[in-house]
Amino acid sequence: MIIGFKIASLSLRIRIFFSMIVLIIIASILMATISILQFKDESRVYHQERLERKEDAIKENINYVLANTNYPLTASNLENIFKDKIHELADIHNIEINIYSLSGRLIISSKAAFSIDTISPPIPPKILKAVQSSIDKRYVDISTIDGKKYRSSFTMLKDNIFKPLGIINLPYVEDDNYYENELRNFLFHLAQVYGFMLLVAFAVAYFLSSYITKSLKTISDKLSETTLNQKNEKIVLEANSKEINLLIKAYNNMVDELEESALKLAQSEREEAWREMAKQVAHEIKNPLTPMRLTVQSFQRKFDASDPNLKQKLNDYSETMIQQIDTMNAVASAFSNFASMPAQQNETLNVVEVVALALDIFNEDYISFDSDGPEIISKMDRTQLIRIINNLVKNAIQAIPENQDFKMIRVSVKKIDNDVSIFVRDNGVGIAESDVDHVFEPKFTTKSSGMGLGLGIIKNIIENYKGTITFETLKGQGTLFKVTLPIIKTL
Repeated sequence: MIIGFKIASLSLRIRIFFSMIVLIIIASILMATISILQFKDESRVYHQERLERKEDAIKENINYVLANTNYPLTASNLENIFKDKIHELADIHNIEINIYSLSGRLIISSKAAFSIDTISPPIPPKILKAVQSSIDKRYVDISTIDGKKYRSSFTMLKDNIFKPLGIINLPYVEDDNYYENELRNFLFHLAQVYGFMLLVAFAVAYFLSSYITKSLKTISDKLSETTLNQKNEKIVLEANSKEINLLIKAYNNMVDELEESALKLAQSEREEAWREMAKQVAHEIKNPLTPMRLTVQSFQRKFDASDPNLKQKLNDYSETMIQQIDTMNAVASAFSNFASMPAQQNETLNVVEVVALALDIFNEDYISFDSDGPEIISKMDRTQLIRIINNLVKNAIQAIPENQDFKMIRVSVKKIDNDVSIFVRDNGVGIAESDVDHVFEPKFTTKSSGMGLGLGIIKNIIENYKGTITFETLKGQGTLFKVTLPIIKTL
């Protein structure tokens, strides 16, 4: 299970490489195994046929001796018949010859007299029975003695009228030195050939695995870069594999469909956003219109030119109308600011100095400011940078309850790599967990007044600069907003 998991976790390139190498190794092992079995089989067949040839030749010579002897052809005369001939036949055929009686007792042997035991062992009953029961009256016994392999044939000896006289035994030693030498030489040459093939296989496997996975790597890189928020590039590659070409074609089709879907989605989101914004604006405008209508109706009913307090009532009426008109004007201004951001007027400026200047309008003594150094030079829009700081600091002030004993807002500016990071930390009430995902939504607000467009506006500004805005919050302990803007190098 673990091995399977490790193999599955390997890249396709490595798996192709190792598969080819393992294939070559397995092929060499199979070839060596087949060769060994082939040589052993050839050796067995060779010794078997050689023994049969010797046996046939010796039988012819024995039959010739039996045909030309002066002794009657009986079992008791076999010793006399072959007394002078058995050694001659053994020398001619270079093999030991033993003649046994039908009961298995040794009658005569070509072995030297001193090498024969006083009482020579008879033929084992099992072999004697196998000879007598076989159709051709012949049996070959195979055994190993002192590391040498013996192939002994036992054949029935018959007279001219096919009457059994005895049993001829030819013990044959299988000498495999020739075949073993041939096998060693063959395996040596085979190892050389497959060693060279293995080296070639390493090179070919590396080339093929790289070649096959190169196109897949390109597709993988493109897939990892594919997003819905930007224009995705198609793969311009013609591979030599039909399957990979189909994969590339499918990816390019997906890019076209994704781009079309992104356009439709963006359009749908814009339309939905404007619909929601229109509803919000209408709602905010209706809010002051109602008291304005009631005020006018009340003044109309109660108007009396002779009333001594007419001037005071006119003044109260005017203040009420002006207050509601200001509310409507604020709604219109907020909507206008969010709907059409002013064009960026980038200028070379000291970010530290501009942030410090933006904080001067705040009178709260618990606002502090620090930076890595006296200046961080970049090119950006001064007004929009001030707008970002003002909005974040205002939100921080409003996040701290008025009755809180210790209040703290800390603004920091740091240069991190090629970015300038602005941190605004407060020790207010924090953001509720249920509101965390809605902080930057255009119409979201937790305040009793306002349209909730502030963070949406500055998020739009920051993203126009290819920057990011994030936050960390703890309920009851405060919030940290982090704005990261890439430093636009000055010329």
